[in-house]
Amino acid sequence: MELRTKISTALKQAMKDKDAARLSTLRLINAAIKDKDIDARAAGQEAGVSENEVLAILGKMTKQRVESAGTYEEAGRLDLSERELEEIRVIEEFLPKQLGEAASIKAVENAIIEARAEGIRDMGKVMGLLKAKYAGQMDFGSVGPLVKKRLCS
Repeated sequence: MELRTKISTALKQAMKDKDAARLSTLRLINAAIKDKDIDARAAGQEAGVSENEVLAILGKMTKQRVESAGTYEEAGRLDLSERELEEIRVIEEFLPKQLGEAASIKAVENAIIEARAEGIRDMGKVMGLLKAKYAGQMDFGSVGPLVKKRLCS
């Protein structure tokens, strides 16, 4: 089932269940996707955003909430931190399983081979391949240094 369909189905179910917190998060997800659709149409893409772009949106939303939860926790606002963590749980339902460290290393090695990367100048090509293939499955903030280390050695 397509990701957008899953989100719409979950949204309808949350309405039926009168689950306000879940409904709010699902509406935020839908709004973010629709914003990207509008941007894509303005740029000339009639089809809107792809599945990988939707996964990237969800990954970005998760990352934002992790940062916010940490900030709230440091400020002693545990109620707001808990709300952010609840939103993360809802968003993660739609993300594929995250790759482990070993799988991430193997993916980096394969991307380097596929891009025929020879040095740090090819880092953009490698990261582009990884983002295209593993959107939502890996944290590119932590994979970047791994790619850089591998290309510099």
